[in-house]
Amino acid sequence: MGMKSRRAKATDIPQSVKRRVWDRDGGRCVFCGSSVNVMPNAHFIPRSAGGLGIERNILTAFTRLSPNDCHYRFDSGSEAEREAMREHARRYLKSFYPGWNEKDLYYKKH
Repeated sequence: MGMKSRRAKATDIPQSVKRRVWDRDGGRCVFCGSSVNVMPNAHFIPRSAGGLGIERNILTAFTRLSPNDCHYRFDSGSEAEREAMREHARRYLKSFYPGWNEKDLYYKKH
């Protein structure tokens, strides 16, 4: 098993972050409000773009692994659907983190 890159480690979501996000989101999907089949594992800035595994970038989302689930639609829905969900998530995160800025959510090489 190889060593993870710094970027891979930075985009992973530690259990401690998952617990804090779960508590922040009340164990519910931030999009549909479901408390069934939800996990705090949706990145606002996607991992593929270097989105960090930090509280300010992670959301709890319904994740039944079907095309109708909120996490799938947030990542892979129509452009209009994704943008509406991103705007909702943006407002949601800003309500918890004064000064929240998308630019702070990306992995940066040092």
